[in-house]
Amino acid sequence: MHHGKLLSILQSVFNCPTAPFHEYHVRDHLLSLLEKFPHVSVEEDDFGNLIARYQRGSSKARWAFGAHMDHPAWVNDPKGKKLPEGGLDPRFPDMRFLGGVPKSYLPTGEVAHFGEFAMWDLPAFEYDRENDLIYGRVCDDLVGCVAIVALFSELERLEVPGACYGIFTRAEEVGFVGAVHLATKGRLPDDLCFVSLETSSPRGTVEMGKGPVVRVGDRLSVFDDEATAQLLSAAESGGVEVQRALLDGGACEATAMNLFGVCATGISVLLGNYHNCAPSGRIDSEYVSLKDVKSMIAVIVSLIVHSGSRRDGVKSRKDARARLEQRLKDYGPYIRATKCQFGDS
Repeated sequence: MHHGKLLSILQSVFNCPTAPFHEYHVRDHLLSLLEKFPHVSVEEDDFGNLIARYQRGSSKARWAFGAHMDHPAWVNDPKGKKLPEGGLDPRFPDMRFLGGVPKSYLPTGEVAHFGEFAMWDLPAFEYDRENDLIYGRVCDDLVGCVAIVALFSELERLEVPGACYGIFTRAEEVGFVGAVHLATKGRLPDDLCFVSLETSSPRGTVEMGKGPVVRVGDRLSVFDDEATAQLLSAAESGGVEVQRALLDGGACEATAMNLFGVCATGISVLLGNYHNCAPSGRIDSEYVSLKDVKSMIAVIVSLIVHSGSRRDGVKSRKDARARLEQRLKDYGPYIRATKCQFGDS
């Protein structure tokens, strides 16, 4: 995608305030972006998740790319009801903080109110051109939402024949509520594979700026092997630099889908100041590498352009098996030469 166009979409989406169960500002803006694509149709389920479908030609959709519209924030506490979790702050006696942020951080950030909810009072969007970094009060997971919009934009621009879904979910930060609702209501085809588009804290040897991370799993589960292989194959086909790792600093919607019997895998852009928690112990802007965001988009575009069917994932596994079987044949002389040492005369 053109650099300036991507920055424009990022800024417009990042400007939308959001919170668990209060994703309507993001939803409305996404709808305004999606209506510009002639081959994309959108429906909203009875929970408020958006289900967008790209369809050009008669191909069957085999991939769904998912991102969530919420972010940890303060929400009004419903009168007479006790929420199962959340931080409390004497500054806001009628509000509760929802999302995975240590309570020690809560008093360190200034708050801006948006009617029924409040967010950290941080710049919505900033671009550090010198270091090619995007800063914002919410990168997680508006980056994933933007990636889906960019995917549709590129498929339209390239006039790609095929089909895929873009799923925008609610209330991920309090336990994948929107994704669970979607998985249990049978709104997606049985043979669809779900790809979680996320931002996630670095783990192990992965580094920001060296490409998005194809996740083999998260803190709670291991993802589908065939689908993960397909993502890696798509990156190779598109000439996109990616990393591969278990990112177990948190969990994502791929785990929720796995638990309810939906094939799932994930790809993540590495995130700084996860959930606005800076190493200093204070609340600060999240940030990501724009290069990594572009590469995530390139991978999922390549997945549809070069390998729109999961059969290619099966092929990659068969190829790997064939290579291992050939290795067995290649080392035949060494095996025969040592048989006597292992009880076979």
